[in-house]
Amino acid sequence: MVVRRETFTLDVALTVEPGQVLAVLGPNGAGKSTLLGVLSGLLRPDQGHVRVGETVVTDVAAGVHVPPHRRGVGLMAQQALLFPHLTALGNVAFGPRAHGVPRRAAEQRARELLADVDVGELADRRPARMSGGQQQRVALARALAPRPDLLLLDEPLAALDVDATPAMRALLRRVIRAAGQTAVLVTHSALDALVLADQVVVLTGGRLVEQGPTREVLGRPRTAFTARIAGLDLVPGAVADGGLLAPDGTVVAGRVDGAVPGEPAVAVFPPSAVAVFPEPPKGSPRNVLPVRLATVEPRGDVVRLRAAPAPGGPPWVDGLAADVTPAAVADLGVEPGAELWFVVKATEVQVYPGGA
Repeated sequence: MVVRRETFTLDVALTVEPGQVLAVLGPNGAGKSTLLGVLSGLLRPDQGHVRVGETVVTDVAAGVHVPPHRRGVGLMAQQALLFPHLTALGNVAFGPRAHGVPRRAAEQRARELLADVDVGELADRRPARMSGGQQQRVALARALAPRPDLLLLDEPLAALDVDATPAMRALLRRVIRAAGQTAVLVTHSALDALVLADQVVVLTGGRLVEQGPTREVLGRPRTAFTARIAGLDLVPGAVADGGLLAPDGTVVAGRVDGAVPGEPAVAVFPPSAVAVFPEPPKGSPRNVLPVRLATVEPRGDVVRLRAAPAPGGPPWVDGLAADVTPAAVADLGVEPGAELWFVVKATEVQVYPGGA
C-alpha cells in the first residue's frame, strides 16, 4: 500500500498469518498510525489493497473501500474510550448488538469476555467508577466481542501506570493466544513486542527497514532505532577481518559469523559490556573509544552513561551507552561534558551482516 502525506510517504507490503501477532515498531513520524488508519478503514491509501482473511476491504484500483464498521476489524487504543453512559456489560455487548446479535446472546458473550479479562464483577459498573487498568480490560473485551478477524492494538499499555502494566501485558497475551486472534500491535516497547508478538516490523520514514521473528529482530538489530529500544549499542559499517570497519576507518573488534568482508554490517553489544575509565586504560584492550559524557540516566540498579563524540574522536559513538553501578559513577566523579573512555571487549561484540 502507498499513502502520500505532506511530510512523508508510507510505502509498505505486509502479511500477517492467521493467529499471529505482528508488532510494528518505529520512531515518531515513521508511519505507524497511518498504517493502522489504513487497516481500520479510517484512511484511504493512494495505491494498493488491504485484505482481511479472504475479503478485500480496500482496493484502490478496483474502487473498493469497505467502511470501518463492516471490515471485521477491532481496535484497542491507548485510551479505553468507553461509552460513559453504559455499564461495562453494555460497552462490551455494544459491538455484537450493532452486528444484529440478539440482546440476550450479546450480553452472554459480554459476561464471558468480562470474566476472561478478570473484571466479571464490574459488569454493572460504569467507566467513571473504574480504574484505568480496569477500563483497559473492559476495552479489550469490547474489542474482542464482535469476533473481529483482525485486532488492532494501538499502544494499549501506554496510558497505564507502572503497577498495572505487567498484569495487563500478561492478560493481553493470555486472552489473544486463547482466542487464536490475528493482531497488529503498534508499540514503542521492546518488552511488549517480546511478550506479545510472533513477528516484528520496523518502520522508518514510511519504509520497512527490518522484519522477521521477534527475538531475531530484537536480538540482532540492523538499525540504531531497533538497537536502542532493544537496549543494545550498535555501530554501523562494513565487515572487516576480525570485526567491523566503522565509517571513519576505525576497526571495531568483534565476532564475525557468516559475513563476507566488505559487505554492510552492524556491530552490536550490550551497555553492560562497556567499561568506563576517566583516563586512557593501560594495557592493550581491543576497543577503546574516547567519548564525551552526554547524559547520566538512573535506571533501577544501574546508571546509564550516554556518550557524545569527543573532540577528535569517532563521530559514530554518539548515543552509545554504558551501564555501570551507582558506586562506579561516584568513583568516576564525572558530570555531563566530561571526557571519558568506553572500553568493550572484543568477545562481547557481535557483527551481523545486512545493516541499514
